[in-house]
Amino acid sequence: MSQTAKQSNVMLVTIALFVATFMAAIEGTIVSTAMPTIVGDLHGVALMNWVFSIFLLTNAIATPIYGKLADSIGRKPMFIGGITIFIFGSVMSGLSHSMLVLIIWRAVQGIGAGSILPISNTIIADIYPLEKRAQVLGLNSSAWGIASVIAPLLGGFIVDQLSWHWIFFINLPIGLIVMILVQLYFHEEKRQTKSKMDVGGTCWLTIMLLAIMYAFQLVGQSPINWKIVASCFLVTVIAAIMFIRRERVAEDPLIPMELFDNRTFVVQNIVVFLVSGFLIGYEVYLPDWTQGILGLQASMAGFAITPSSLMWIVGSFIAGKLLVKTTPHSIINLSLFFILVGGIIMVLIPAYTPFVAFLLISVICGTGFGLTVTTSMISVQNTVKSTEIGVATSFNTLARTLGQTLMISIFGIVMNMTMLRGVRQTEGTTLKMMDKLINPMTANQLSSHVLPKLRTILYHSLHNVFIVALILILIAFAVNFADRKKKQRTD
Repeated sequence: MSQTAKQSNVMLVTIALFVATFMAAIEGTIVSTAMPTIVGDLHGVALMNWVFSIFLLTNAIATPIYGKLADSIGRKPMFIGGITIFIFGSVMSGLSHSMLVLIIWRAVQGIGAGSILPISNTIIADIYPLEKRAQVLGLNSSAWGIASVIAPLLGGFIVDQLSWHWIFFINLPIGLIVMILVQLYFHEEKRQTKSKMDVGGTCWLTIMLLAIMYAFQLVGQSPINWKIVASCFLVTVIAAIMFIRRERVAEDPLIPMELFDNRTFVVQNIVVFLVSGFLIGYEVYLPDWTQGILGLQASMAGFAITPSSLMWIVGSFIAGKLLVKTTPHSIINLSLFFILVGGIIMVLIPAYTPFVAFLLISVICGTGFGLTVTTSMISVQNTVKSTEIGVATSFNTLARTLGQTLMISIFGIVMNMTMLRGVRQTEGTTLKMMDKLINPMTANQLSSHVLPKLRTILYHSLHNVFIVALILILIAFAVNFADRKKKQRTD
């Protein structure tokens, strides 16, 4: 174990990192539970989606910047700085008096949240040896799954018993506890840096990410303004070219271009990008099946994907054992096989499949997710110099974020187009009826005559979404084929 691990209180630091990750994870979903109340209080329903979107946008933009600063300035100051910004944004979000003001402070909150996951995983790399690191990364990543289950319950309780303001205010005491634990119990050597911040690279990367993510936000809306979308893609391409040119000549680049000369680094990030796209489709649309087709309550729908969070930890444990014995290429092949099996089952099963089958799918996919994400994270950490671990970790986090953000828009297009075609071809059905069907609270308002027709349309729509998701895993297999290399270093 490293010198840092000997000086730090590993257990308390790990607890602080898990709490911080859970806090950031739950913030992305708990707001959705309170949104009807927030809209009723602040009005501005037309701006509602931006309360979610702006948090994701600024989070993604900030992630690689924090990774670079964590390497040059230090993990602790950047982590505490990010938490401070997150808390400030949270408190101001809770004090908002209009939807526009809330969106502004959610942007600040997202900037702070961008530090939490990449720097947490970087600190874990600092204080744990390889095999143990995989298990802890799995536990830390499982916070996202746990948050997805707890967020609706916690959000509903806070809104009912207190007010929607407290879904933001609650971050203040939790964040302060995390900051105190990290300040007191995490110790690292002071980093001496004489290089200047790569302002040019930061600006071009920000423009590139802002344009591409905004484009996909627009693509997920209806109707789609294709002129603005095309303009965003053009800006993305120009900014990407300028960013690469800048990074090749920068004294201390934000993302060193030589990282992309490493085949394992490139392959692992592409694979986790694709798997994260599959993951968001699985988490968002599987509950639609259990609610809209099987007619189960939302709590049961959430329970359908709960086993994946538990098996994520198991998959991470297996990854830790395998990483000291074999190559990332072999482990990723195994992990993709698990996800492929789960994906094939989702594509082939009939509409009225018993609920227990979805638990089995969750177990299979969860194991694959844990194996993939943990192997990918540790592999990119081990392929770079110790002075670049923060950059590598943050880039891996960014790949996961982009994979989810981009693919949820594409899945939305596939879903909406299939439903629209189904409604047009099925007499007596409308898109408003589809909205009622997916919500079990309103499904009973539909007549027994039209219900089977609507469920058939929904089944075909979800079927097409899962076919696209399955294609992502097949592409991931092809990409991983390029990384047949020797076993990595295990220091």
